[in-house]
Amino acid sequence: MSDKTTIGVGMIGYAFMGRVHSQAWRNVGAFFDLPLAPRMAVLGGRSKEHTAAAAARLGWADVETDWRELVRRDDVQIVDICTPGDSHAEIAVAALRAGKHVICEKPLANTVAEAEAMVAAAASAPGRSMVAFNYRRVPAVALARRYVQEGRLGEIRHVRAQYLQDWIVDPEFPLVWRLQKDKAGAGALGDIGSHIVDAAEFVTGQHVVGVSGLMETFVKERPLAGESAGLGGCRTEERGAVTVDDAALFIGRMSGGALASFEATRFATGRKNAMRIEINGQLGSLAFDFESMNELWFSAGGGGFERILVTEPDHPYVGAWWPPGHGLGYEHTFTHEIKDFLEAVATGTDPEPSFADGLRVQRVLAAVEASAADGSRYTTVEDS
Repeated sequence: MSDKTTIGVGMIGYAFMGRVHSQAWRNVGAFFDLPLAPRMAVLGGRSKEHTAAAAARLGWADVETDWRELVRRDDVQIVDICTPGDSHAEIAVAALRAGKHVICEKPLANTVAEAEAMVAAAASAPGRSMVAFNYRRVPAVALARRYVQEGRLGEIRHVRAQYLQDWIVDPEFPLVWRLQKDKAGAGALGDIGSHIVDAAEFVTGQHVVGVSGLMETFVKERPLAGESAGLGGCRTEERGAVTVDDAALFIGRMSGGALASFEATRFATGRKNAMRIEINGQLGSLAFDFESMNELWFSAGGGGFERILVTEPDHPYVGAWWPPGHGLGYEHTFTHEIKDFLEAVATGTDPEPSFADGLRVQRVLAAVEASAADGSRYTTVEDS
């Protein structure tokens, strides 16, 4: 990589998403032949002490405690946003106006208005931008999309998508930021529901055009979390209100006419990270579950499902890694998205999913919330 053009990266946030993004930036050049060599220039966080410790552990050369200073730095050409959703729009708009390329964690924003501002900034900026829906980069999910594009399923008639977790089943789990609407925007709907909406649209090539939804918060109050809380965090004796949904369930219609159902919950006891999608078509079906992420199940012509082990070198992304049968993991999806992002930046093309794609998902989430608030009335997704 020494003979390639170096591009400086500044990342804001170093918790869960910051750690996996850091691993991707560190490793992407070791496995993929890239046109650009990323340099992990600076890590941004609020605490100088904690940010410096994270930078040393994760491989960043310098730190900033003010994201505005990070965005202004001459050694930063890419800004990677790994913060809670309430700061996505402000940081992304500022970075784009400063001429930077931007990759932003999902969901794109906390509101449709914020997402629209981000799309407008991206449209008028010289830099490239992408929202980080990493499950698009699971080789089996990318292979599923290929099968649909090749016509192996024929006309798509049913889409079933679920994202099932159980990490807040315990009512004494603390009130972390993901359970507060002012920081997270939404609960299960935005956090994991956004993933399955994007995955369904990515695999089928269709958009969600209308929904009818229900949402529920099962545990209304939780112990307050300490300052350093991430997904877990320390607890106090005080309690606070949970202001987001614990679960969301909605049906919908796709732009190609398919019927769809979506379920996102963090109360599915025993399910750790079951991101699932099944597509039924005129000629065949396919099914995927992230808890078995190296497998895709395919049925052709009405026969039973066949298990495809997605570890062959001609499968999406896999050829850069290990011999057949040696599976990949969660962290590889982020390496794949960084690889795709860097290639788009180098060639001057728009990476996918774009901020406009993220806005479309945000509009679906808003329609689900509106439907649930109005007693599950069918709600048309706002058109761009």
